[in-house]
Amino acid sequence: MNHESYPDDLIRSVLKSVKTVAMVGASGNPARPSYFVLQYLLGRGFRVFPVNPGLAGKDILGARVYAGLAEIPGPIDMVDIFRNSEAAGEIVDEALQLQPLPKVIWMQLGVSNPVAAARAEAAGLTVIMNRCPKIEYGRLSGESGWSGINSRMISSKKRTLYGEGVQKLGIDRGE
Repeated sequence: MNHESYPDDLIRSVLKSVKTVAMVGASGNPARPSYFVLQYLLGRGFRVFPVNPGLAGKDILGARVYAGLAEIPGPIDMVDIFRNSEAAGEIVDEALQLQPLPKVIWMQLGVSNPVAAARAEAAGLTVIMNRCPKIEYGRLSGESGWSGINSRMISSKKRTLYGEGVQKLGIDRGE
């Protein structure tokens, strides 16, 4: 697969099909990108399992933190890697040991490991590299356009006010 560019249909189908996410490299620090991506995904109905050996057994945003992928109870649809490109190889290998296998390996912005991606794809997994699910979800749902960002999407969906004044659209995930 060409990992320089991904069709919107592929990203959309991944975000629609994924229900559970293991976030490797999750942080309890609200100033860290992994924290606000975790918060965003939880707010969009994803079940997120933070993975961070240094915080194992604690909670981040009400989600229990695990030391490794093998400790997560139940199947994982997507492994979201918030570690550097070199570490991604080991994380992909750990994910390939899971039963059942996850459907998707997602490497965050700045994270790219073509060799690890090839191993995952050979096992039948979809691999997305150098992208952020929060950014892609916001772009494809039209939410990012509310902030003046060109999302390349035109939507006639009416904005909806949720909770504490936060407006959300969504990608229909069949829930």
